[in-house]
Amino acid sequence: MADYIFKSTVLILPGLGNSGEEHWQTLWEKEYNFIRVQQQDWDTPVCSKWIETIDKKIEELNTTDVILVGHSLACCTIAFWVQRYNRKIKGALLVAPSDTEAETYPSGTSGFTPMPSNKLPFPSITVASTNDNQRAASFADAWESELIQIGPAGHINVAAGFGKWDEGIALLKRLDSREI
Repeated sequence: MADYIFKSTVLILPGLGNSGEEHWQTLWEKEYNFIRVQQQDWDTPVCSKWIETIDKKIEELNTTDVILVGHSLACCTIAFWVQRYNRKIKGALLVAPSDTEAETYPSGTSGFTPMPSNKLPFPSITVASTNDNQRAASFADAWESELIQIGPAGHINVAAGFGKWDEGIALLKRLDSREI
């Protein structure tokens, strides 16, 4: 049972392939009744469709109360969403942003390059691992997002040993308690 009641509406935005049952995003969604934005295609996403889906969900809500929680590909999707819609929300937690320009990035995605480098018009925290995306710090800098490096933590997912991830919830609580 959740020991904290979030004041904000928290939208869970998984990355490529969605977040499985043991992923921290899924665990948070269940424990805190967060809302997962369901994309039509998790495996071969098209950027324009992903950002339209996000915007439709946000339009249903009071935008000043919305916090986005993006993992991996969803982090740059949020930056693309800002470029297109420029809506002000309460904030965003951007975890393990993918580098869609990297040679090692999986094929099958469309429209997610070049990586967006626009300032985000709302408070955000970017959480990065030192042994995942080597450009995460430069993305956070371009987005004017607070960068938190958590050491060699892989892609901050189940494969890297992350379950509920209490430290992440603490960062989300910081965004939730902000007054705009």
